[in-house]
Amino acid sequence: MSSGRAGAVDLVGIVSKDPGPGVVWTQEGEGDLNANLVRFEAGEGVAIHRNDEVDVVFVGVSGSGAVVVEGEELPLQPGRLAYVPKGCLRAIRSDSGEFAYLTVHRRRGPLRLAPRGVRGGEVS
Repeated sequence: MSSGRAGAVDLVGIVSKDPGPGVVWTQEGEGDLNANLVRFEAGEGVAIHRNDEVDVVFVGVSGSGAVVVEGEELPLQPGRLAYVPKGCLRAIRSDSGEFAYLTVHRRRGPLRLAPRGVRGGEVS
């Protein structure tokens, strides 16, 4: 998908075709929004970190997991949405064999991805 054009994306189809962990699809362009489809296996995720740049919406796509925000666990499953304001401490973890979620936020600098347990790792 590119900026300035309407479009539709089969997120479940992308996740089923790309079994690898990390960012499996991204939409970025010249527009205002950025979207990333992220996938992890059970027990994987993103270590606790603070995002001071943007508010982020997380949408569960497949499997189950959680976004932990300031110590509060927000379960994510297909169709469930979690909103995380900028400035909050957060972590993301997979509870199932496959966990995929979509993040949507205002466009910002490049995405940084580090495995869970690595200090300062970030996905969103």
